[in-house]
Order: sequence, then structure tokens, then C-alpha cells
Amino acid sequence: MDFKTVLEKLLTAFKEQNIRYALMGGFALGAMGVPRGTIDIDFLVNRDDMDRVDIIMQVLGYKCRYRSDNVSQYVSPLKIFGEVDFLHAFRSPSLTMLQRAEEKKMFDETLAVKVLRAEDIIGFKVQAISNDESRRAVDLDDIESLIKYHKAALDWSLLEEYFALFGFNEMFSEFRRKYRDD
Repeated sequence: MDFKTVLEKLLTAFKEQNIRYALMGGFALGAMGVPRGTIDIDFLVNRDDMDRVDIIMQVLGYKCRYRSDNVSQYVSPLKIFGEVDFLHAFRSPSLTMLQRAEEKKMFDETLAVKVLRAEDIIGFKVQAISNDESRRAVDLDDIESLIKYHKAALDWSLLEEYFALFGFNEMFSEFRRKYRDD
């Protein structure tokens, strides 16, 4: 997958169509200063924009592999365009995440993309562990890398809410003991 080409095409179309989005997932980690290999691009998108996103993806040659109320997955027959996944934001917490997304420069400062804040990426990683225990090792590594890199700027009370929401209070306490400088 040519990540830069795909992002350029998507971000141009998102801007033209006023799509409310934020980069998330493994690729977003790189934008947050924590590079990690990945094979796709993941976005959080306002669910009200998904009909327009679907048209954008079809115009770019993608086929919708899966769609539900919560997620959409698109794949291109061309390897260069790969797979793009969308998590639909419609509940208050995810809509708030979209609002506080921050613009980051990528690809030698040539491309500006909205990216979820580190706390919100961590929140989704905690949810992923809760939903699928087989993801635990990779997601815990991502969480720890984000916390290490951003520890001084993190909203620790927001992180505590995310961990508590999924019953991972002990996990939060361990990260707080290890990385919070009080």
C-alpha cells in the first residue's frame, strides 16, 4: 500500500466534501511519534458523513467489503491502494474525540492530517483488548509506547476513565505508577 498516495487522495476528497474525520489505529501511531508497521489505514468518521465517504471510496475504486452501523471496511483491487477501515462516530464520546483531533504533519511535513489525541487512541486500544483478548500483546505495546512518548502531556484523568470503562483499573494503576511524574 502506498500510504502517502492513499492519504493524499482521501484527504483531498474529505476536504472537498467536509468529511469530519481523524486518523486512528496503527498508522496514527507514526503521526504521534511512535512508528509501527501496519497494512491498512483506519479512520474515525462522523457516521452522518458515511454516505459521502462511501461515494468517495467507490470513485477511488474501492469495494465495500463490510459495513455495519459501527464500521465500514473498504478494499481496493489494486495493491497500491490497499485497505481502508472506518469506525463510525455517533455516540457522544467518539464525537468528542473527533472534535479534539489535532492536525499533524506527515511525510516530511508535506501532508497535514487530523489525528486522534494519544489518550483517545489509547482508549480505542483498551476497548480492543476488552473485545478481543488475542490483541492484548500488540495493543498493550502500542499503549505503553504512546504513554512513554507523551507522558508529560497526557490527560491522565481521561485515561483513567477509559481504563475504568472496560474494567482495567489495575492496568491503569500500573501505567500511572510507571510513567506519571508526580
